Amino acid sequence: MRKPRVSRTAKGTAGLRAIESLKPAGERICFDPLARSFIDTWFYAQVKLSARFGDWSTRGGSTFVVCRTRFIDDYLQECLETGTAQVVILGAGLDSRAYRPPLLGGAVKTFEVDHPATQAAKMERVQAVLGNLPASVIYVPVDLNSETLDKLLASGFDRSAKTLFIWEGVTLYLQGETIDAALAWVRENACPGSVIIFDYQDTSTLGRRNLAYVLLNRLSAEERVFGIEKGKIGPFLQRRGFTHMVNADADEINRLYCTGANAHRRAAAYYSIVHAEVGVVKGQGEAGSLP
Repeated sequence: MRKPRVSRTAKGTAGLRAIESLKPAGERICFDPLARSFIDTWFYAQVKLSARFGDWSTRGGSTFVVCRTRFIDDYLQECLETGTAQVVILGAGLDSRAYRPPLLGGAVKTFEVDHPATQAAKMERVQAVLGNLPASVIYVPVDLNSETLDKLLASGFDRSAKTLFIWEGVTLYLQGETIDAALAWVRENACPGSVIIFDYQDTSTLGRRNLAYVLLNRLSAEERVFGIEKGKIGPFLQRRGFTHMVNADADEINRLYCTGANAHRRAAAYYSIVHAEVGVVKGQGEAGSLP
């Protein structure tokens, strides 16, 4: 039987987080102290060797990855301070949030949802690094391409609890109908005031076959198939029953994180991050912007 393996995309992004996290505190954008231990030495060496060229050739793709992690970490903290009682990490990959503060051992229930093969490999890695699987983490094996998120309900998901859904670095690789099905499940099963946060790519860059595109696909071994037209994220989410949308484009991300020692860095202009609430009445709310 073939040993379950984590996708190259998950390992590559963990490698970028590890490189950033090993920088001095005043020079790093994000901090993930477990990222390095979640990937093999030989793979980390590959990512480290190619990271600078990769960021240049993708016009800030690697910088966006670490900014995205920081943005979501900051938003997670904000949600926990305002009453979030559950966290669901969709397509968890090698995300380590469940294994470090503020989620590890806390009062918040954390669900990790991922493809069964990827999740099995992740659990092996977590057990090797931490010595056990934390009781605060609930693993839910789901192939979004062929299954719904109903397994969450069987795993103890509380429909009445305010929930944050984290969907980091995943939508790019899913078909539109799969994304619609996941968003519909969240809207129908999460209580009003629950939030989903995810990143997405501008559709205008999906068809390009330049060096950046080829490199990204070779590094991930996965095809990028989904994007949202620039300026259309508000209507996209409103039609699907979400409200109070806040969209952070590359300019906003650069303003927040590419400062001081990182003022020379820029996140790729074709990526954005958005968070939106499950609405009480479909269609309410307008797309927002960060203050």
